[in-house]
Amino acid sequence: MKNTQSTQQTIDFLHVAEVSLIYVTKVKPSDRLAVKCSRDAQKIFFDSWDHSTIEHKETVKMLLLNRANKVLGITTLSEGGISGSLMDVRMIYQYALKGNASGIIIAHNHPSGNNQPSDADKKITLKIREAAELLDMHLMDHIIITPHDGYYSFADDGLL
Repeated sequence: MKNTQSTQQTIDFLHVAEVSLIYVTKVKPSDRLAVKCSRDAQKIFFDSWDHSTIEHKETVKMLLLNRANKVLGITTLSEGGISGSLMDVRMIYQYALKGNASGIIIAHNHPSGNNQPSDADKKITLKIREAAELLDMHLMDHIIITPHDGYYSFADDGLL
């Protein structure tokens, strides 16, 4: 920004947005769940899902992990319709940065029960992984949950 001339100006802080970053945990580090494999993550996600909607609308969730793969938190990123839900990369990393995560695992459900990823699922996973690399984070997995305990893991299938 070029400073051409200094002017005396009174700043009205009522017209400036306040930004606040807050992460509060009540879980002691020794009590945090550990994620050692895709099944561990799938179970955490599945148990947190609203089972009254798992067959009716797509939802995207995320686990935040520390460097020891212990769960810092879980959040719902978006809820959509029958055939899709938004995965906004900027929103994903706002949460990850706010939670001081080193790694993340994304999950979304397929109400149809088909656990295979669509082309759109593959494309957004690549985009999320590329953003993680820029931020020195790690996208550990993207899991597709189905209503009856089935799942698909991008990491297990070698796509991450």
